[in-house]
Amino acid sequence: MRFRLRRPRVDTEQLQENWQPKLYVRIVVLALLVAYAIAFVIENGRHVHVHFVLGTANVRLIWVVLLSLALGLVVGILLAQLERRRRRRDSVD
Repeated sequence: MRFRLRRPRVDTEQLQENWQPKLYVRIVVLALLVAYAIAFVIENGRHVHVHFVLGTANVRLIWVVLLSLALGLVVGILLAQLERRRRRRDSVD
């Protein structure tokens, strides 16, 4: 007696309904961004001398880059808020 294994039938309509290309694109883009971020940290891991007005520090380059990014974001947000406040004041007068 021979046993034959049956393969389950694949419902192509259900596969088409469940196919979410936007989700897969987002997952791939997110994976690429994470890989880029990891490579960025590894490439900028060496120590550098940072000269301030009153002193010098020896820190990893990645921290200098991230601190500069954060400082730039904060200053940009504050300047945008000041500009918004100035425009409101000008429009009320």
